[in-house]
Amino acid sequence: MTDTVTDRFLRYVVIDTQSDAKSKSQPSTAKQLDLGKLLVEELLAIGLTDAHLDEHGYVYATVPSNTGKNNVPVICFCAHMDTAPDFSGTNVKPQVIRSYQGGDIRLPGHAERVIRENEHPELKNQIGHDVITSDGTTLLGADDKAGLAEIVTAAKFLIDNPDIKHGAIRILFTPDEEIARGVEKVDLQKLGADFGYTLDGETVGTIEDETFSADGAEIAITGVAIHPGFAYGKMENAIRIAGEILARLPKELTPEATKGKDGFIHPTEVSGAMEAAKISLIIRDFTEQGLKDKEKLLEKIISEVMTAYPGSRYTLKITEQYRNMKQVLDKNPEIVENALEAVRRAGLNPVRGSIRGGTDGSRLSFMGLPCPNIFAGGHAFHSPLEWVSSQDMEKAVTTIVELAKLWEERA
Repeated sequence: MTDTVTDRFLRYVVIDTQSDAKSKSQPSTAKQLDLGKLLVEELLAIGLTDAHLDEHGYVYATVPSNTGKNNVPVICFCAHMDTAPDFSGTNVKPQVIRSYQGGDIRLPGHAERVIRENEHPELKNQIGHDVITSDGTTLLGADDKAGLAEIVTAAKFLIDNPDIKHGAIRILFTPDEEIARGVEKVDLQKLGADFGYTLDGETVGTIEDETFSADGAEIAITGVAIHPGFAYGKMENAIRIAGEILARLPKELTPEATKGKDGFIHPTEVSGAMEAAKISLIIRDFTEQGLKDKEKLLEKIISEVMTAYPGSRYTLKITEQYRNMKQVLDKNPEIVENALEAVRRAGLNPVRGSIRGGTDGSRLSFMGLPCPNIFAGGHAFHSPLEWVSSQDMEKAVTTIVELAKLWEERA
């Protein structure tokens, strides 16, 4: 078994681990367990004797402390095993472009799919790097199998180099992060960490301490069904009602029209028939007030549409998904500051950023485990144009090692 971060990454991405939001099981798809079992085997092989996969699909392991200090905090490094349901993750065929020399990257499995340099400006920083993509027919899975590979590789490096002093390091690999259920059954008492870091970020050198706050919304519409030949003045078509609600959602509050700290209202699924229809949406904002304002706007739109359909009715259910982890991390500034310093020690210029999305760390932070996000190096997540460079993954490995050293030094 070879053990570079790239070797590991290439092993992991060919295992299909897509999660499924419609499934009620934990994990949502049994195939995620295939990768979990492989990860346990590899962790045991490098000497982490407590590595195991639990009944809920979580992988736990420990790199034991090797320092004489008894006040070094226990750090957790976390990554997720599932890939997004947005695009196929079945039969991934990774390709490695050795010593990339610039220009567009044509994906061999799909003639119309091209990673264009002008659309992916970070490619200009990859000259001489080994760039990994899919063949264009699937996503790659760098989100978040790059993070998995980086954590396992860093753990092996620490085990193989006992002269590097560090405290106890806990490893947590989760299922179902992409469907916002990644940490629902994490046993924090068993984990026993003081705080954590997810390896689930994008551009090299970036540390993220802020995410969206996120809610899900489900609209259920019950119309008035009747034979269309006798429908005059009587039918109230639930499909048409759903269409009117969607048409009234402000275009300026869509994902494609927002950036930076702007939030959005985003329909993700519509289904129905004449008598009943459902709309699923996600609502995002960086502030609690912004989230509430968008939910009030959504209900106002629905109620206004429904006034034209007196025989019909609706329900709107709002479900909390996660909250902006900055609320927690601002109370523990040293967790982020040490991560930024670790990036510097890895030879990079650190960038403090915000995520227009969420990570397992968003939920973990509010469960009592403050948890910012470290870059993993991937780009164009959830799409067939996804890519990552071997050298950026190696920098993530170095950052993990430097962070472990840093906490021991400063204890």
